[in-house]
Amino acid sequence: MIRHVVVFTWSADADAARRRTTIEALRRLRQDVGGMTYLVVAEDAGLSDGNADTVLIADFPDVEAFYRYAQDPVHLSVIAEHVRPWLARRSAVQYQI
Repeated sequence: MIRHVVVFTWSADADAARRRTTIEALRRLRQDVGGMTYLVVAEDAGLSDGNADTVLIADFPDVEAFYRYAQDPVHLSVIAEHVRPWLARRSAVQYQI
């Protein structure tokens, strides 16, 4: 099993409505792309200064399923349309669970 964790910090241009739209698009990836056994997309609770804004955590049954997801045209479209234009910083890690 592979866990994929992505932490997003949005640019100042990403107002509350834009963030909601982006989070909704990310949450739809489970149904629109599939291949994952678990997906959560959540906003930071605001408990500490300097945190990122949003986290995505997705579990995949194997490395091949992760690669299929990563290269899927729908996934790439969501990144191009809803993530990259509003992104200040991104960090990701994949690990075995």
